Amino acid sequence: MKPATFPVARAVWWLVAILLVGAVLYLWMRPAQLVAYQVEAAPLVQQVVATGRVISTSRTQVGSEITATVLERHVREGDRVQAGDLLVTLSAADLQAAAREAEAALQQLRSSTRPQAQARLRQAEAQLAQATREAERRQDLFARQLIAREALEQAQEAEAVARAAFDAAEATAASARANGSEELQLRERLEAARAQLSRTQIRAQRAGLVLTRDVEPGDLVQPGRVLFQITHGGDTEIEVPIDEKNLAVLREGQSAQCIADAWPDQPFAATVNYIAPGIDAGRGTVTVRLRVQPVPEFLRQDMTVTVNIETGRRDRALALPNDALLPGPDGSAVLAVVDGRVARRPVQTGLRSVSMTEVVQGLAAGDVVLADAAARQLPDGTRVRASLQDPKEAAAGTGDVSRRELPVRLD
Repeated sequence: MKPATFPVARAVWWLVAILLVGAVLYLWMRPAQLVAYQVEAAPLVQQVVATGRVISTSRTQVGSEITATVLERHVREGDRVQAGDLLVTLSAADLQAAAREAEAALQQLRSSTRPQAQARLRQAEAQLAQATREAERRQDLFARQLIAREALEQAQEAEAVARAAFDAAEATAASARANGSEELQLRERLEAARAQLSRTQIRAQRAGLVLTRDVEPGDLVQPGRVLFQITHGGDTEIEVPIDEKNLAVLREGQSAQCIADAWPDQPFAATVNYIAPGIDAGRGTVTVRLRVQPVPEFLRQDMTVTVNIETGRRDRALALPNDALLPGPDGSAVLAVVDGRVARRPVQTGLRSVSMTEVVQGLAAGDVVLADAAARQLPDGTRVRASLQDPKEAAAGTGDVSRRELPVRLD
């Protein structure tokens, strides 16, 4: 019996060896299993995603027109003011003195200078009349040869002096009369002094809400320094810098969904109402403003907001996750799986969202393409086994793409 056991054991070992070799050859020759997507039609929305800040279309900066020290500040951030409300009081001792001096000069003109000028004019007028009569009398006497020529010339000279004095008194009285040049000059001087004095009280020009203040009692303020920023209502907008590569798909009137960072669970609607005509060369962005209507109660000035501008929509589109596309100089391509082998196919793309891209030409519904095509770059004819993944689940797993602005294109 013992000699017969050896051939049986050897046969068993050979059988095991053959099975192991067969298994190794099977595993070695078996095609790799790769994640793939099946092309299907579904709704597709193209969006430009960016982050901006809330602004008011009507906002003013309030400053001082003079250099002075702040005596009192009457408002702070968040206060509502009406037109004419006092914001800041500045020191005014020297300006008050200048105004009092101008008032005193005007009063002196009216109560003293003007009456004196009129009195001197009357006196000069009387002296002129007397000198004229004396000159006429001596002229008559000279004609009758009763006096010498020297006496006549003395009378005529006295008349000339009296007339000059009269003309000077008349000019002085005209200057000092009511609404005369001297009074007008003093009025303007007084008005200028009062205007300077009024600048020590900085008031709100329009009703609004105080956004910022940069002044305290004791500060020395100068022209050009902004003391307050006041918003006056009007349209509330969101200003967003968007990469210039998206300019081709942006249009006024496009709708958007907005999310404030402070209230992520309360989205609100907005509409594109302004696209800047120029580009910021330093940042390569174009400024876009969106009007918010109605305005949520929680919205505040300069609040950070993420906007999703809808720039295109397809009710049904053949779409793939963006990682299935191979970009190239001649356009996009995909790695299709046909009869278990890789086949590179050029495709024409259309609408592109943050995670999905529409395929306009080159694929049909039901076709299978490899995921992560750019990383694989398999040559045509490579045998593979496709492990299908739902494109929607793949798109949902791309991460927080809502905060990254992606290039988009609409053919």
